[in-house]
Amino acid sequence: MKRFDLAIKKLYKAFLTNELHPECCKQCAVGNILDNTDSWKLLSDHHGSLELNYIGNVHQSFGRKFNGYTPSELLHIESTFLKACGYQIPLHHKHKKPKNPTDKDLLFNGLSAVICLLCEFDGIDNHMDYKQLSNYKSKKPTTHLV
Repeated sequence: MKRFDLAIKKLYKAFLTNELHPECCKQCAVGNILDNTDSWKLLSDHHGSLELNYIGNVHQSFGRKFNGYTPSELLHIESTFLKACGYQIPLHHKHKKPKNPTDKDLLFNGLSAVICLLCEFDGIDNHMDYKQLSNYKSKKPTTHLV
């Protein structure tokens, strides 16, 4: 459960400090989980796609993990985040996208969907404490999360 705990802390922090952005490969869900790096985007040819490219397949076949997550899990996390934020995937300038990608309600939807997925990955009950995040409009966390 260590990967789950680390991922949740990073995502909560990004959400609460306005560092969660669906269109930025370093500040999206996966970018934050991977310590604000964008090297993960080399695993697929299209942002939001579930299809691994050659590089992604090589890493997957070797059992490579990035902060505990396989390449296919990372793509699934990002796809889930983007869909829940209102994007048509894969990202493309002609596809549907929200007018304000940093809207807190929109990001909360994305965060909630990713947390549900991470719980599924690790076979744990979803114990997301909505009370801790319900105060996001005041821009002050109700508890110390990180």
